Amino acid sequence: MKKIVSVLLFSLLFLLALPNVGQAATATTQTKIILDGQELVLPSDVEVVNMNKNVMIPIRVVAENLKFNVKWDQKSQNVSIEQNAKVLSLNVGKKEARVQNEKVTLNTAPQLIKNTVVVPLRFVSEEMGLSVSWNNKEKIVGLKSTELPPVAEPSSAPTVPDVGNNVVWSKVNDISFANQQLVVSVDTEVTPQITRLTNPDRIVVDLPNTTFGDMDSTLLQGTMGKLDVNGIANVTDVRYSLFKKDPAQVRVVIELNNLNDVQANSQYVSGKLIVDLALTATIGIPVNPIGNDSGKHVVVIDAGHGGKDPGTIGISNTQEKNFTLPLALKVQALLLQESDIEVVMTRETDVYPTRPERVKLANTLNADVFVSIHGNSVEASPLTTGTETFYYKRNSSKALADIVHRHLIQALGFKDRGVKNGNLEVLRNTTMPAVLLEIGFLSNLAEEQAMLSESVQNTAAQAIVDGIKEFLQQS
Repeated sequence: MKKIVSVLLFSLLFLLALPNVGQAATATTQTKIILDGQELVLPSDVEVVNMNKNVMIPIRVVAENLKFNVKWDQKSQNVSIEQNAKVLSLNVGKKEARVQNEKVTLNTAPQLIKNTVVVPLRFVSEEMGLSVSWNNKEKIVGLKSTELPPVAEPSSAPTVPDVGNNVVWSKVNDISFANQQLVVSVDTEVTPQITRLTNPDRIVVDLPNTTFGDMDSTLLQGTMGKLDVNGIANVTDVRYSLFKKDPAQVRVVIELNNLNDVQANSQYVSGKLIVDLALTATIGIPVNPIGNDSGKHVVVIDAGHGGKDPGTIGISNTQEKNFTLPLALKVQALLLQESDIEVVMTRETDVYPTRPERVKLANTLNADVFVSIHGNSVEASPLTTGTETFYYKRNSSKALADIVHRHLIQALGFKDRGVKNGNLEVLRNTTMPAVLLEIGFLSNLAEEQAMLSESVQNTAAQAIVDGIKEFLQQS
């Protein structure tokens, strides 16, 4: 399936050389592209150009929409496009191109227009085994695979309910970007497809079986929305659009100064898809195996967020990271008194280890328990209160969650919001019993004041330690 889709989409890449079109370079924004019977929804700012009887399309659309490995060398003005084992090489202003290092001649050379490289298609589509047609009257490019469709691979995306003949899509109700995190509010859980692309450096987030809700009706007609990212380090642009209509698919593009500086990780929490652009630079977390040979239990305590990532913001502008670290350090102090427990912290200062780093630490240590400490917030609902605990699928994690949660509820007396299965990276990718504790709501004034007090933090720390010890005694 991936091969066919790649080949099909590749033609999108280059629009076709057409026989009955004017000689001068003219804008043909009305041109439509139909791929295997489905119209592709191009961003509204994409300018399709007719040049010397050839339709040209920006290389940005080629890479972004087709997800090929496209490389741009500014110095040599060279565009390299890779598809599986095939490599195409084109140069701005030159009709000579290369296919697998063999010279070919183009009808029209790639051009640089308004700082954007545009390229032709016919030779590319034919090289990739696509059937191409052109409806000059209606200005429609038809692209069709000449291969038989393979059996579809199983998809991990959530099942979309079908009501009668009408498919019910997940709806995007809000999109925001702050603290190096893309936050998409959706009415049902969505599994994103995340792609890293270059020239320009960007991360593409595709949301399958998803359309727009009430945020902007014009987005349903193929227009593009943008977010204000002024002052955000390394991020130059965040744009979003309805990339496809049938099946519906929302696309968000995060353009960066340097793609190598970040890695994108996603998680779904309480109606929000969060894509975190975590710095790839490590912070010196120790990863030498400890504890197990001496017979001690290894417990990893994770103070959520930190450093450049403040976490959620409380009703009094409290930063979550300034709650999680003091509480985690109190848990550490209590565990250090246990002779049969070796405690390791993911952070002890105001730094930001990425979620993959936190996971790697716990897995490398072959820890017995992983506990991540957090504070909750719902800005729009300041009356919401309570403690909730998350685990992911494993029975051992569920057992740990039940025990620690029970101790927290008994000790703090906050509203019991229950133990829940949560598809969170630090729970999903760790290999030991792991839980994430949402102690209370910083967005609730009374609960925030309690959570920030030394006495309540000491009580919460003791409850967490008591829960960990009870679990280890039973395991």
